[in-house]
Amino acid sequence: MKKRDFYYDLPEERIAQTPVEPRDRARLLSLNRKTGETGHYHFYDLPAFLRPEDCLILNDTRVLPARLYGVKEETGATVEFVLLRQLAQDTWEALAGPGKKARPGSRFVFGEGLLAAQVLEVAEGGNRVVRFEYDGVFYDLLDRVGQMPLPPYITEKLADKERYQTVYSRELGSAAAPTAGLHFTPQLLERIQTAGVSVGYVTLHVGLGTFRPVKEEEIENHKMHAEHYYMPAATAALINRTKAAGGRVICVGTTSCRTVESAAPVDGGPMAECSGDTNIFIYPGYQFKCMDGLVTNFHLPESTLIMLVSAFAGYEPVMAAYRLAVQEKYRFFSFGDAMLVV
Repeated sequence: MKKRDFYYDLPEERIAQTPVEPRDRARLLSLNRKTGETGHYHFYDLPAFLRPEDCLILNDTRVLPARLYGVKEETGATVEFVLLRQLAQDTWEALAGPGKKARPGSRFVFGEGLLAAQVLEVAEGGNRVVRFEYDGVFYDLLDRVGQMPLPPYITEKLADKERYQTVYSRELGSAAAPTAGLHFTPQLLERIQTAGVSVGYVTLHVGLGTFRPVKEEEIENHKMHAEHYYMPAATAALINRTKAAGGRVICVGTTSCRTVESAAPVDGGPMAECSGDTNIFIYPGYQFKCMDGLVTNFHLPESTLIMLVSAFAGYEPVMAAYRLAVQEKYRFFSFGDAMLVV
């Protein structure tokens, strides 16, 4: 298929700049992938679509305040770093801008000296490998100095850092939020579990590569960046029990989907504890091994994420649902409304 097949026209005013309060007041568009039928609800209506034998799979990654603004020691020039992934103790791969100011050997200070960093080398793709120097606990200092790495289409300042975290986030390591999970409240999760639906957690640390544009016109030629995932033994056992009981495995977000599908044995055997790096690219034609339902947000045109949703629900139904969402004035992207595909 062609990249342009996944284009849709989105007015700029439909891009959500701030999250809805409370979280579960976001709208929810339902899509039946067998009939193509759609419906309009709110996220707090989600339990009505779930059955006691189902399980929800949530990504418990926590976003690092990974955007750092600092100055170059030698010149005082300003620079921006976005931490992407930890390579070793105190050593990270990062985006740097402007790149010409971040040559190997350059040193930078952040937060009036709370953190310092030296560029060690230029990595593949132009990213920088940097080593940090500090006194204290790195993540505590990062929380004081860093800012949330909000996507560039969000131009309003985020008043509360926690609104770019899910209420169940716990494993630090992401450069972006698993945004489908932002709609859950503790009360909604309690309602779901009280109704007999099981909840399991996986971890996939979201990298910015997930959101990089597809440049290849033939989508099959696009290469995904690898992201680290972990399938715990308890969640693997929950998925196996759910399947055995005839229930549905419903993933919250494309990151949970990619984790489950990466961990699922090719031979159809039972799920087991595992971890690793995945660069799985799911687009129409992919045969799903595990996932039976998906909770997701509305994604950018021509993105790998809308391709994943189309692989699961069908190309025509998904593109029609997106056109309907635009027409009905749904809010789009990270802080926008949600979609349920079952």
